[in-house]
Amino acid sequence: MLLIWGLMLASACYTGLAVWRLAIARTHPGAQYLALPFAGMAVWAAALLIRSATIVAIAEMLRDLGWLAYILITTRPQNGHQDIRRTIAQFCLGLALLAIVRTGLAGAAKADFRFLHVSTDEVYGSLGTDGLFTETTPYDPSSPYSASKAASDHLAKAWHRTYGLPVVVSNCSNNYGPYHFPEKLIPLTILNALEGKPLPVYGEGLNVRDWLYVDDHARALHLIAGRGQPGETYNVGGHNERRNIDVVQRICAVLDELVPAQAPRAQLIRHVADRPGHDGRYAIDATRLETELGWRAREDFETGIVKTVRWYLDNAWWWQPLRNRYGGERLGLDAGAGQEIPS
Repeated sequence: MLLIWGLMLASACYTGLAVWRLAIARTHPGAQYLALPFAGMAVWAAALLIRSATIVAIAEMLRDLGWLAYILITTRPQNGHQDIRRTIAQFCLGLALLAIVRTGLAGAAKADFRFLHVSTDEVYGSLGTDGLFTETTPYDPSSPYSASKAASDHLAKAWHRTYGLPVVVSNCSNNYGPYHFPEKLIPLTILNALEGKPLPVYGEGLNVRDWLYVDDHARALHLIAGRGQPGETYNVGGHNERRNIDVVQRICAVLDELVPAQAPRAQLIRHVADRPGHDGRYAIDATRLETELGWRAREDFETGIVKTVRWYLDNAWWWQPLRNRYGGERLGLDAGAGQEIPS
């Protein structure tokens, strides 16, 4: 089966790297072509992660892409690399246009072609205390960041309706796991706790997210790209709702067990002013993906967070150079204050 991973506006570097790792590990029998827009940190991380033999294999795989026209039009900073708070302070709508020439495809290869557009649950807005996002939930984005992602979803589906491009859209919940940039809540908490620094939590920490281990997301993307129906949307969620304060406290408990400190690390928690337009609750209904494509998350939050903490403990070679350049300070509103704020 021919898989072309095209436009990944959400988590282009972080989730994209997980997709590459999975494809390489599996040596997927049908992954003849993979085109993924890496940038910045992802290229650096991939270069450190991938061994020379794999680089040769990728080079051979990409060598056959002569027929593929790849045009990416965007502005800086790119949406996939932005924290929501930064986009509030420095909003920039990155619009990506991918023109794909399919004249080199014929027969089964042409029938199997998919354009996978990876998006987010943020496009649906905020839930109340109950209910789940489904594929038919109306869009109601709360920030310029999520609004731009919603716009990209509409653009992708418009190409399907207007030109017949076999677009498949996925909307995922919050990812976590290895290689996550330390601006985000979970890696920032892990690294700050290791260094005895304050652990910032927005407001009372009552915002709820549905946490999805990044390797589970990568497996879902492989399935959706290979077997998803053109023109359709598939929600990807981990069925792991947690309040932010509970996430931070659990990380502290895991670290206290694995790397004991003089005092419980939960004492480092500091409540800070909430960010504008902060959605109260996200939760994904992944029934369609589970029933139609047979996907199941392998990690629940308890197993996934322990794996994640252990990964950061074992891989300072990856995150220490980043921390030397970026210590977790706020990059959006009030950036000059130097306060550490999670995404």
